[in-house]
Amino acid sequence: MGDQQQESRIEEEIANVVEQAKELQEKAASLISKSSKEEQLIKQRAVSIDSSIDKLRSSVISDGRIDHKLAEKLEDELNRAKCILVDGDASSFLPGKSEGRFLRMFLGPINVRATRKDVQLKVKEEYNSYRDRTALLFLLFPSLLLILRVWIWNGCMPVFPVQLYEAWLLFLYTGLALRENILRVNGSDIRPWWIYHHYCAMVMAIVSLTWEIRGQPDCSKKQKGVKLFLIWAAMQGFAMLLQNRYQRQRLYTRIALGKAKRMDVVWGETAGVHGQLWLLLPILFILQGFEAYVGLLLLRTAFVGVASEWQVVFCGFLLLMMAVGNFANTVQTLLVKSRFKAKMKKSKSKQQFD
Repeated sequence: MGDQQQESRIEEEIANVVEQAKELQEKAASLISKSSKEEQLIKQRAVSIDSSIDKLRSSVISDGRIDHKLAEKLEDELNRAKCILVDGDASSFLPGKSEGRFLRMFLGPINVRATRKDVQLKVKEEYNSYRDRTALLFLLFPSLLLILRVWIWNGCMPVFPVQLYEAWLLFLYTGLALRENILRVNGSDIRPWWIYHHYCAMVMAIVSLTWEIRGQPDCSKKQKGVKLFLIWAAMQGFAMLLQNRYQRQRLYTRIALGKAKRMDVVWGETAGVHGQLWLLLPILFILQGFEAYVGLLLLRTAFVGVASEWQVVFCGFLLLMMAVGNFANTVQTLLVKSRFKAKMKKSKSKQQFD
């Protein structure tokens, strides 16, 4: 009798648990359905407001009858509304950029866009931290190889340390490209060229891993391009440290002034404030010229027969292409800055005249 009562009690408890699970499932499904409908409504409203801001800005700019001071005030108000929309939690309801083939190739068809702004900002801070760590290694790793080349290896580097460095470069550029693609999906304003630049660097690192750099009796002559590339890499690491230190402070100021979004990051060609132009711009242009020189040297060594492997020709063309692309983007940025400064001076002179 006691056993039957025990079995009946356990059976009732199990049936009760099953009913509770079904009830919870129904409530969860109802909540998800309700949240989806509300989310869709908010998305439609966000798109509508964003479109209204763009239309109103076009009207203010094109309508010459509006007073100049009033037009500037109205444009500032529209910029403020745009900043609230794209730089707050409402930004997650605006249409975002697609993930792209690169992310789908590595991560599959998953959504990497964060719905909360604090999560997006954590992604950005992790990217900045990654840049800081890799900039220091970018300086130390090639410097160590160059020192060992003179002190221990008698001007002829063994294959393994160089290939280890090239494998690290592949890891570095892959990590940068992945993080930058994720940042773009989450609203960061990164120029596409700098992501493509990292794609080219990844390809060059893969090709370099198959390149036989050691050969006697012309080992030092054969490795001249490698030596120059290591010198360029050390200089690049020094420039990255300067950019990370000075330009990020400038970016925080621009964000505080409403001229940049919180998800924006330091670009490879950003020049910073006026005082830093005279320090960073010469370094950037020297690096780009030196990169082109290394590319031309690799092509020359291939054509004169010192190192006629296809990897030499391929890496030479890639270095030339990246140097030209970097130079073009740097000049484009300077032109944009100069036009913006000219516009600001013109606006101030009009205000003084009025």
